[in-house]
Parts: sequence; structure tokens; C-alpha cells
Amino acid sequence: MSGSSGEQGKGRRGQPQWSPPAGSPPCKLRLYNSLTRNKDVFIPQNGKKVTWYCCGPTVYDASHMGHARSYISFDILRRVLQDYFGFDVFYCMNITDIDDKIIKRARQNYLFEQYRGKQPRAAQLLEDVHAALKPFSVKLNETADPDRKQMLERTQRAVELAAEPLERAVRGGLPAEEAARCAEVLLEEAKDLLSDWLDSTLGSEVTDNSIFSKLPKFWEEEFHRDMETLNVLPPDVLTRVSEYVPEIVNFVQKIVDNGYGYVSNGSVYFDTVKFASSERHSYGKLVPEAVGDQKALQEGEGDLSVSADRLSEKRSPNDFALWKASKPGEPSWPCPWGKGRPGWHIECSAMASALLGASMDIHGGGFDLRFPHHDNELAQSEAYFDNDCWVRYFLHTGHLTIAGCKMSKSLKNFITIKDALQKHSARQLRLAFLMHSWKDTLDYSSNTMESALQYERFMNEFFLNVKDILRAPVDITGRFEKWEDEESELNKSFYDKKTAVHEALCDNVDTRTVLEEMRALVGQCNLYMAARKAARRRPNRALLESIARYLTHMLKVFGAIEEESSLGFPVRGPGSSLNLESTVMPYLQVLSDFREGVRKIAREQKVPEVLQLSDALRDDILPELGVRLEDHEGLPTVVKLGDRETLLKEREEKRRVSGAGASADLRGHETSGVRVFCAAPAPVLRPRGCECQGET
Repeated sequence: MSGSSGEQGKGRRGQPQWSPPAGSPPCKLRLYNSLTRNKDVFIPQNGKKVTWYCCGPTVYDASHMGHARSYISFDILRRVLQDYFGFDVFYCMNITDIDDKIIKRARQNYLFEQYRGKQPRAAQLLEDVHAALKPFSVKLNETADPDRKQMLERTQRAVELAAEPLERAVRGGLPAEEAARCAEVLLEEAKDLLSDWLDSTLGSEVTDNSIFSKLPKFWEEEFHRDMETLNVLPPDVLTRVSEYVPEIVNFVQKIVDNGYGYVSNGSVYFDTVKFASSERHSYGKLVPEAVGDQKALQEGEGDLSVSADRLSEKRSPNDFALWKASKPGEPSWPCPWGKGRPGWHIECSAMASALLGASMDIHGGGFDLRFPHHDNELAQSEAYFDNDCWVRYFLHTGHLTIAGCKMSKSLKNFITIKDALQKHSARQLRLAFLMHSWKDTLDYSSNTMESALQYERFMNEFFLNVKDILRAPVDITGRFEKWEDEESELNKSFYDKKTAVHEALCDNVDTRTVLEEMRALVGQCNLYMAARKAARRRPNRALLESIARYLTHMLKVFGAIEEESSLGFPVRGPGSSLNLESTVMPYLQVLSDFREGVRKIAREQKVPEVLQLSDALRDDILPELGVRLEDHEGLPTVVKLGDRETLLKEREEKRRVSGAGASADLRGHETSGVRVFCAAPAPVLRPRGCECQGET
């Protein structure tokens, strides 16, 4: 027995040594960091948790496409970090509801409404308009900036033209009704002019603090509505300056205690010289070349804070206000230095630090906020915490131009978000942004939007085709078909594209490249489906479904698909949350099958009138309901739900191409019903007040 077991022992084989595959190094997410002006590997400070603060709007007017540029872009970045890379993002945003712009606009609105309510007589109105034109003309003559000068000249001319009919009415003794109509026209045209004049003469008499809170409250509500319509995720925490005044006062006091702030005439200023000379600190981290730019610094201080007496309170021209002593006609809060209000830059520092502490992972804002706003935020926050790492990664979204024109609210050259949404859907706007780098300038123009529309149509057509394939009845085992070379080749392309998408997202969230890779993948799927169709063979449903679901997932990650949808763009009823597609498609399929059976009998029995009715259903009736039927010789009719307006445009374009007199050809009984890929010319986008010619 022992010999036998010994022989068995000799013959026993052990497992061979196993070697793991070499693999490939993982692709690391890199983000363009304004602090280094490089794409840096993104490493959160605390595992997968990401603390993020985003500069919110100053709410004194309607949100415009510049806001959309910033907040849609950050929404895309936030979603990618959360839903693609799996980070746990804590996202904070502020609302600036105390600011020089708000104070001035609130006073102007209040004084103008008071003035209008008094219903000034025509002669008095003309006298006041002429009085307001005098300082306005001085400002016009002193303006050097050509764009601003042009805007002021347009305003002056419009007011003068509006005044002429009222002057004639007064001189000619026209009926009171006619004079009142002319006066109302002049009041509207001269609103900005009169508001500015009234504010300069009566602004200091406005003492009711509630006047300064009504305006930002109204526009904040409008901003949130716009963001919801654009499918921008709400922040995890929203801060308002008016709710953080005690924290701001304490923040300022500690900066003074640390030796980096000083009190002057009731205001408190940041000592940039003292800060810059400290070995532990550096002033102007983001844009060092802009330090000393007095124009930028004064814009940062605000219109109400750059008078000669205010500027003389500073030790250095580069110093900036942490706390401003309130003048008559300005809101105020008690503090150790007398009644005053927060400076602009300190607001974000105090609020962000209250929530995120001494160091956050990401701070975001628009490109134009780098200096002085964000450089001053960094300086005062690092003076407060006595550190040099308040922000680890600073992300800045690119500028937005409108048809080649610089967008500027002060130049009245802007398009509101509501105006933009009258022309295009939230998805189309987001696709336009996705087709550009988040950190570069984006030109909002007809060409840009037409590219987005074409991309949406291209993707939607693919989704509709895949849905049609998946609706074909098949038993459970029939869902899984043998793969030929064509399926293996398409599957390889699918995985290659997924790798390319991942690499693009790792490269500073390059959505432009991602969308191109997705387009190329759909193009390969279309070629595969066309080859199968030509061979009278059904394409592999499981493979196409996998690809379509992946593309749907990526569009969801980007926020381009708003609702719950397992595959493609959801179709909703107007003003309803009802999923129209899942509700009506079974009935449409029954209608299509019935129509196909009737057509078959009509052809066999040679009844052309029935065939004409069948074509009319397809070409005239169903497009009005947002339904497209595609008849293919020898194959089942394809049913697709689409946008009614788009289908009607397609129909008109098809008729135009076919010719007005070619109704017989258009309505041939065996017409294919395949769509014509043409679109109506896109309307040229023009911002208010833009004098540019052409587009870029």
C-alpha cells in the first residue's frame, strides 16, 4: 500500500504558476486648472468626496445666455464627475443679493415708478427729459470705448426721436388722448435715461431697506425657473449674501486681526502690499499680469464705490473693500466699524468657507471673474485661514459671443435665456455647449445651433430605427442570434469607441470629442443596418440595443436626456409628463399593420382610390399628429414618433423638392416614405443692439 501511494505521490501534478496580464495603465482624469494653466490630474482631498463652490449670479435683471454658458457647462462637469467617474460631489452656489448693481437698479426702478405714478404733464415730461439729456450728453462725450459710445448714441437718438411727436403735440394743441399716447411712448423710450437722472438727484433719499430686497428676490426666482427649464441640477446648498452678513462681519474682523485688513473712514480694506510681502502668501495667483489694472479693480469695487473720496481712503490703489461704509440711499447693517454693507469679493469667501472650510477641491466661475474677483477671494480667504491652499482646482468657463459680437449686459447686447428658449429647446442648447470645450469661447449663432439641431436629428433617427427593430415580435430564444463577421466587427468598433469616449472624458472632460465618437459609432450602426436591410435580413437586435442603451446613458450623464428613458430621447405630450411613446405606440402599430393589410388587398384588387387614401394617411394626416410612417418595399412599415413641427417642415421640403406639379409622383402608390434629410434655413440670431455684420 505504501509503495502504491508513493507512486501516486510521484505522479501528482501541481497547478502551474499563474501570471497576471500586463494590462494597461488606467486613464486619469485631468482638469484644466486656472491656478497652473495646465491640465492637472484631479485628486480630491478626501477620497471620492469632492467639495465644490460655484459663483452664482448677481440677481438684478433677467438671466442671459452668458449665465447659461457658465451654469450649463458646470452642470455638465458636475454630472460627469458624479455619474460617470463616481465622485461624491457636494455642490454649493451663492446668490449675490447685495451689490452696487442691485442697489442702483432697485433705486432707479423705485424712483421711475414713483415718477410715472405721478403722471407728469406733457410739458413737465419734456422738460425733465431735456434735463436728463444734459448729463447723459456729458457722459457720452467722455466715453472712449467705441462699443459703449455707439450704444449711448443709439439711446440718445431714440429718446430724441420719441420726444419730437410729443413736442409737436404740445405746440399744436392736439387732443389730450394723442398727447398722452405720445407721452407714454417717450416714457418707455427714456426710461433708462430718466431713471439714471432721477437716481443722481433723488437716490440718496431712498431709505426703505425693503426696496433693495424686492428686486433680487424677484430675479432670483426667475433665475431658478430658467435653470430648471435648462435641466440644470439645483445646488446641494444655496447661500444668499443677505443671510450671511454676521458671518461676513466676523470674517472681515479676523482678517483685520491677522494684520491683513485696516479700517478707514468706516470702511475696511484689504492690505494687498502687506499680503504680497508675506512669505506665506502670494497675491494675484490666477492673473498675476493683471495686478495693478486700475480699470479692472474699479469695476470690481462697483459703480457706487469708486468716488474720489472712497479711493483716497486706501493705502494702496490695489487695495480693495472688504466692508463698505453705507452712504445715504444704500442698505446698511450694524458692525464694529459703523453701519455698512459687504464688499463684493468678501461675500463668496465668507459663505464658501462657512460651508467648505479652509480648503475646497473645486471653485468655479466665468472666465471674466478671474481678476480681480477670484484673485481677491483667494487673497482674503488665505489671509483669514493663514494658508495658501484655499482652492485646489480653479475652473473657469469660456466667454460667450453672440453671432460674433461680444456679449455685454451693460452694452444692452445680450439674449435672455427665455428668448433663446423661444427658438430652441433646452436639449438643443445643451448639445450646442457639448459640441464645444467648456473652457473656450463659444459663439452662439445660427450656424452653432444648426449643428446642434442636425446632431439631435441624427441621433434621434438612430434611436427611432432601433426602437422599431426592438418592437418586432420575437420569442425569447429568437432575441439571441448567431453573430457573423459583421456583428463581431461592429462590436469591436463599439468597444473601441467606448475606450475613446473614456479617454476624451479623462482629458479635461472633452465632450466635443465624445460627441464625435458617438456620431461615428452611430454612423457605423447605420451602415450595418443598411447592409442588413439590403440583404432582406433583420439586424442583430441585442447588439444594437446595447449600443443604443450606452449612447442613451452617455446623453443622460450629460443632462441631454432629462426624463427617465431607457433608450433614446423620450417623447412627451405637450404640457404633460405622460410618456407619449409607450402610451400610443401600441395603437399606432395596430393602425400601421391594418393599413398594410388594406394596401395589400388594394394592390391585389387594383383599387387605386384605397391606395391614395393610404398615402394620404401617411403624408397628410399622421405628420400633423407627430407621426411618421416609412414604407419600404418588401419590408414592414416603420412607425416613428417625432416632433410635429419637424415633420411638417420635412413634408414641405419634400414637396418643394418634388415640385408643385408633381403630385402624382409624390403620391405614387409604392412610394418609399423615407424622409428627405433637409431642414429649413435657420433664423439668424441677433442680440439686442448688436451691429455686427455676418457671423463667425
